[in-house]
Amino acid sequence: MNLIIIGGNAMGMSTASRLRKNHPEATITVLEKGDLVSFGACGLPYYIGDEFNNPKNMIARSLEAFQKSNINVLLHHEATKLDPIKKTVTVLNNKTDTTKTLSYDKVLISTGAHPFIPEIEGMDLLGIFTLTKMQDGIQLKKALRNAKRIVIIGGGFIGLETAEAMIHQEKSVTVIERESRVSGRVFDPEMTEHLEKSIKDAGVQLLLEETVTMFKGNGNIQQVITDKGAYSADLVIIATGFIPSTKWCNDIGLNMLPNGAIMIDEYCQTNLPDVYAGGDCATVKHATFNQDSYIPLATTANKLGRLLGDILVNKEKKFQGTLGSSALRFKDFQVGRTGLSEHEAKTLGLDYATNFITDYNHTSYVPNQSKLFIKLVYDKKTRVLLGGQICGTKDAVLRVDVLAIAVFKKMTVEELGMMDFVYSPPFARTWDALNIAGNTCK
Repeated sequence: MNLIIIGGNAMGMSTASRLRKNHPEATITVLEKGDLVSFGACGLPYYIGDEFNNPKNMIARSLEAFQKSNINVLLHHEATKLDPIKKTVTVLNNKTDTTKTLSYDKVLISTGAHPFIPEIEGMDLLGIFTLTKMQDGIQLKKALRNAKRIVIIGGGFIGLETAEAMIHQEKSVTVIERESRVSGRVFDPEMTEHLEKSIKDAGVQLLLEETVTMFKGNGNIQQVITDKGAYSADLVIIATGFIPSTKWCNDIGLNMLPNGAIMIDEYCQTNLPDVYAGGDCATVKHATFNQDSYIPLATTANKLGRLLGDILVNKEKKFQGTLGSSALRFKDFQVGRTGLSEHEAKTLGLDYATNFITDYNHTSYVPNQSKLFIKLVYDKKTRVLLGGQICGTKDAVLRVDVLAIAVFKKMTVEELGMMDFVYSPPFARTWDALNIAGNTCK
């Protein structure tokens, strides 16, 4: 087998590693337009926040390790064209500016996603950053030494994680979000209400329902102008979302979502023969409602890569679906979700009900008891769990893992209410907060 992998990220390198284990004789070539493979960008906010200092800690496996496994990794090589009829990939060497054509038996598109950059006047000023590559983090961390006033555009995960990092760096932080809530596409209002309070309590200037219209400066950024005001800035970080990096192959007949995400089935197969895709450039099946969704998560990309490494050697496996499980920390506050949110259930037209409770993480006589806020979404007729969200200052996010299993196994709220969770005063009450959430569903 001659496999070409386009993109040396989580999906691509997981596939390469698994296939090499399954098929020692396979020819595996990875095309990576950058200078790194197996890089975990999720760590960047924590790197710039000085929670660790070596950027190489974000590399899951070294280039040398892949090469030892006889995986041919070509850095600075960018795929510019894919011909599914001739089964060839045209490749540009960004170092030498030369082009060559490679043949394949099977090809994997795992080109990931790139930041969405809004069209704003003054974007060419110095001091405006995105945060997706290792070099972004290194340059940003260096620039922070001479910056005090930081403006972050976007109140999603990366925007808020970066805001937390700036607080750790003792900077003055402003977050501008054009929607009415932070992370409103991920969390329901019951969660974002408490999240926004924790952000403000940390000293962040949180500006909702404001749109940036212009950047001003004299070569370097000095002001961010919105439709409601002007804000001084020594440094700006753009965190306004991601777009699948598929423009280079959008004219070869691949089925795609409107945003450019390549549509795949539970075997990572596209609609074109011997062309596979996965990771942040592709859709994924949702386990709850079995529809194609764009949910770019590193966890899913790694699982799909391992799975494809088996599928390519004819092992009878398929992806069981994602629940979109995700979490966010802001200082001592944590929030997580799994399955469907209420907004998603409503959009899908489901006959659902919800239950929102406030309870506690452990007994009152053990020090540092704290509140947990829990929301369940469930089918009104069958009582089967569809999703859940939990937030609080302690012991919230890991309880979301329990909900993930419950949702995936289609447990009812009554079964959750009677589930035998551990009890010990430092860890839980005799009726865990999740028991109570299940038992109080109407």
